[in-house]
Amino acid sequence: MREFTNPPLALAPPVGGLADVVFQHAQEDPLYLALGRKDDDGQWRDVTAAEFRDEVLALAKGLLARGIRFGDRVAVMSRTRYEWTLFDFALLSIGAQVVPLYPTSSAEQCFWALYDAECTAAIVEHEDHAMTIATVIDRLPQLHQLWQLDAGAVQELYDAGAYLDDEIVHRHRQAVTPDSIATIIYTSGTTGRPKGCVITHGNFMYEADTVIERWEPVFHSKKGDEAATLLFLPLAHVFGRMVQIAAIRGKVKFGHQPQLNAAALLPDLAAFKPTFFLGVPYIFEKVFNASRRKAEKEGKAGPFEKAVEIAVKYAEAMEAKAWGTGPGPSAGVRMQHQLFDKLVYSKLRAAMGGRIRHAMTGGSGMDRRLGLFFAGAGVHIYEGYGLTETTAAATANPPERTRYGTVGQPIPGMTVHIADDGEIWLHGHNVFQGYLNNQKATDETLHDGWLATGDLGALDEDGYLTITGRKKEILVTSGGKSVSPGVLEERVRDHPLVSQCIVVGNDRPYIAALVTLDQEAVEHWLTMRNKPQMLPADLVRDADLETEVRRAVVAANTLVSQAESIRTFRILAQPFTEEHGLLTPSLKLKRKAIENAYANEVEALYRA
Repeated sequence: MREFTNPPLALAPPVGGLADVVFQHAQEDPLYLALGRKDDDGQWRDVTAAEFRDEVLALAKGLLARGIRFGDRVAVMSRTRYEWTLFDFALLSIGAQVVPLYPTSSAEQCFWALYDAECTAAIVEHEDHAMTIATVIDRLPQLHQLWQLDAGAVQELYDAGAYLDDEIVHRHRQAVTPDSIATIIYTSGTTGRPKGCVITHGNFMYEADTVIERWEPVFHSKKGDEAATLLFLPLAHVFGRMVQIAAIRGKVKFGHQPQLNAAALLPDLAAFKPTFFLGVPYIFEKVFNASRRKAEKEGKAGPFEKAVEIAVKYAEAMEAKAWGTGPGPSAGVRMQHQLFDKLVYSKLRAAMGGRIRHAMTGGSGMDRRLGLFFAGAGVHIYEGYGLTETTAAATANPPERTRYGTVGQPIPGMTVHIADDGEIWLHGHNVFQGYLNNQKATDETLHDGWLATGDLGALDEDGYLTITGRKKEILVTSGGKSVSPGVLEERVRDHPLVSQCIVVGNDRPYIAALVTLDQEAVEHWLTMRNKPQMLPADLVRDADLETEVRRAVVAANTLVSQAESIRTFRILAQPFTEEHGLLTPSLKLKRKAIENAYANEVEALYRA
């Protein structure tokens, strides 16, 4: 199949702007529990719709009092926290345009976004962020104001705007239309300078409302309960931002978690008790690998692997039943599944708060077997695909018919077209308006409303999309063989000891790979084998460890022809990090930067 269109839902045409819903909900149901936030003592407390509206209104008045006007661009640089959402809706309510900056951004990355977007003000989380911007402030003559969250910025602005009448905010809000620009989100920039995606209020409303309407059953643990989600995705990323907007618009109780380590996240999952959550595949890989390591430490590796096998069998049988190609799980599988639900799966769900039965994922490919395991364990993960340019999701697996290993069908109202060269083209109301100050890139990407994504894919007979690679990442060996590195890299990463993998081989005689290790997993592996802990430089030369990684490479090679297979590899002592300029803020590999940084190691792979 070359093209598939999913008919739009019968949604009301968008009117007004994104902030209107904050005021509508407060008027219709002022005591509705809109958000949860942590107090100074670290305890979760509820925020009603009326309280949130009052805070948005007070902050919006403060921003106006300090000179922020309709159409001004204001940057926000912070981890995922309540104040991010508060500033977002306050700025949107007065027609200002929000420019998110990743909290890990370098001074030069901040400079480019602030300069290119001509930001007049910025909100930062703490002193380190303020100092980062201070180092480039002399090159930003248009940046007049800087507020710091941890230095009382919210209260300062409340006080500044206290003398203004509420009506001035409402006049600004009523001037916002669906065509008004809501935000400029800069792409991660795996190659070249990041580009500013111009996204309107209408783009976000269409995207969020479509997701709410089509996937609403996914938000609940059981029918009729209160939907709640804890966001730990960065709000600087379009995925996290869409979740925030959809939660506010869809009356999903919404909380923030700024730290992605288990020590911080697990207690908050237990306290907040979300009914569903959204995360990148990396999160689910970490949960699975941590559960496996725990079982091994307790001497229960065998039963855990059996539980995985039964979960996958159960989910595969349920998938076949949904598609009418099988009767469902056999009596034997059902009995074993029931046993492991008490022994293993229920503990996994309890670690995620106890109420989660559904999750959504995107951002990178998810292994089919991993998705099947979670479904069999009682947490159904719906994989999707999208870009900043499509205001997040362009495709997603529907609730009633998941096809694991694919990124689903186009969301309602979107068309997916596969071009002659395999490139994915997209069309729909959530497609962005173009790149800020970059007509050349806009003309290369947008063609009469169609977005050329740069990704490669295939549609099956039911319109389900599978991502097969990225045009710019295709490697061509010196023998003329074209190789898509993604499928190999993902399979190597499936091994619990492997953290990252990059495949090389452009203009080389064969394909090779650089591999980094998961330090936590390696420490556990050494302990379980009574081997002494080693320094990274010694570890990469350990013969047993090399054998383990070789198994991962051999498994990856079964997916491709001999000419496309990884012939040799090297284990690196250090991971690729954002701090060293080797990853984007959304954790994508910067291929050219990695190959340059490890030029000697790459050359060594091709020495006779």
